[in-house]
Amino acid sequence: MHDEHDATTAMDAPTDDFYASSAHSERRKQIVAAAIEAFRRNAFHEVDASVVAEIAGLPVGVVTSQFPVWNGLVLTAAERWTGQRTAPLLPLVESHGTVAFLRRIVKSNAEDPALMRLLSALVNVAATPGHPMGQLLQDDWKAFYRVVADGLRRDVDLGREPDTMDPSRGAEQLVAIYEGLQLQSMVRPRMDVLDSYDRAVTRLRDGWGRPYTPPTWDLDVA
Repeated sequence: MHDEHDATTAMDAPTDDFYASSAHSERRKQIVAAAIEAFRRNAFHEVDASVVAEIAGLPVGVVTSQFPVWNGLVLTAAERWTGQRTAPLLPLVESHGTVAFLRRIVKSNAEDPALMRLLSALVNVAATPGHPMGQLLQDDWKAFYRVVADGLRRDVDLGREPDTMDPSRGAEQLVAIYEGLQLQSMVRPRMDVLDSYDRAVTRLRDGWGRPYTPPTWDLDVA
């Protein structure tokens, strides 16, 4: 019994590797949090490992040892920050619909616009041919688009949105309003982005309720 108890205790006891792994994980979380704060305080191009290290209260070498590739830290910070903002709001897609879900994100971003500044800067990176972060950022954007499109598809099934709206097209239009108005608000500080969103989406949903009519203007001239 004694030997069996000792063996069980030894198996249950955390190992040095466990503590090392845990400390490693906590250090990375500390660095990612510092990176988020750095992007909150500074323009995208002004942030580097030294800025993150200063905010974290760590030597630069510790930051670069945990994240040897700068792009890896940028992506991790952007994904962590985006998740912190959107994950608590995701239940709104089912309970209140996709339009309400995006409206809450717009409201949160208006109250704290720093995340949208970072994401807007990363659009340039995503669109740069051959950039090492390009495909990953595009994949993230496509995943967000799918959330919107799938949400609208469910909204149509539940009768929240009209069946004259094609969810894939509706997602394109809704995301265009969502992103475009927030981009405008960053360079028009007095703009009421939430009111603008409400007005634009009201017009958009009115159009969704009608059968699609092909353009009647001269497309060659336009």
